[in-house]
Amino acid sequence: MNSDPHTRSSHTRPIAGTRSAVRARVPLRLGLAGGGTDLSPYCDDFGGAVLNTTIDRYAYAFIERSADGNVHFIAPDVGIDEAFDPRDINGTIPVHAKLRLHAGVLAGISRRFSVQVEPWRITSFVDAPPGSGLGSSSALVVALVEAFVSLLQLPLGPYDVAHLAYEIERIDLGLQGGKQDQYAGTFGGTNFIEFLAQNQVIVNPLRLSSRIRNEVEMSLVIAFTGVSRASADIIAEQRSGLLKVTEETMRNMHRLKQDAHDMKNALLRGEVAYMAEILNRSWEAKKNTARGISNPLIEKLYGQAMADGAIGGKVSGAGGGGFMMFLVPPERRVQVIRGLNGAGAQAGGVHLVTEGAETWLS
Repeated sequence: MNSDPHTRSSHTRPIAGTRSAVRARVPLRLGLAGGGTDLSPYCDDFGGAVLNTTIDRYAYAFIERSADGNVHFIAPDVGIDEAFDPRDINGTIPVHAKLRLHAGVLAGISRRFSVQVEPWRITSFVDAPPGSGLGSSSALVVALVEAFVSLLQLPLGPYDVAHLAYEIERIDLGLQGGKQDQYAGTFGGTNFIEFLAQNQVIVNPLRLSSRIRNEVEMSLVIAFTGVSRASADIIAEQRSGLLKVTEETMRNMHRLKQDAHDMKNALLRGEVAYMAEILNRSWEAKKNTARGISNPLIEKLYGQAMADGAIGGKVSGAGGGGFMMFLVPPERRVQVIRGLNGAGAQAGGVHLVTEGAETWLS
């Protein structure tokens, strides 16, 4: 994306007849600290703060002309290919659409910008399974929105794109969740993001030296638990706890927000050991905000990693499954990865990426 949050990047061009396809990709993210404080009503009442970073896993979306006069929603990674009459999607989400994110984005853009739906083939895939805890669903929504912004030359900057993706996913489609994923994917990089009342969001990019970036990358291990979790129930319970305003819930939420501030400072100083301490502290606080965030499998993998030399860890995302992340002394990296794989996870390293949402013509 362009560094100016209110302008489009120069590589964005309209689709050229039937010969070209618009392509978009959006990075997935790791939530380092503060996850959950981007949920309403907490962020509306107290202000939320999240620290996250984008990684070399992506959501992809392609738009091209359809030859048969229908609109096609295609997701080969989940084995779905469905077709609709364009007239059935002009501002309306088809009831029987299986690919609800595709349908929601197309209907939402059609309604908001008075766009006449045309015969398009809208294809997507993601480098992580659904329920990964890496913000994959929101990244896919951003990729679909970005592809249409490029196709239709809509005058939207990054803040506009992220907010539109949030509205489509959380309001139009009614999917539970916070706001951090849409902004993380749109902007890319390592960001300290503040969530305030009346949908105000401030994205603060962190400038990391190459030394710190390299040390953090070498210290990061991610592991897929093998279980794709449905975050909706966990998030709904977190929301319920926030509405009840129990003293324990508020204490844990305030702790999570403070952890985001502390993690930002530790990261900027390159203090990986202190980052790991915050990660553990934040994990304990997060487990107290809703049932189902942890389970025996997660505890088993956490224990295995710590026994093999990890110094901090937690689940990425809402919890219940998906990916876990660990901070590991680089000299123990191989042992931790080997131990996690032996315990049934799919573990490996990860690279941080600085680019956010990107679009181009094929």
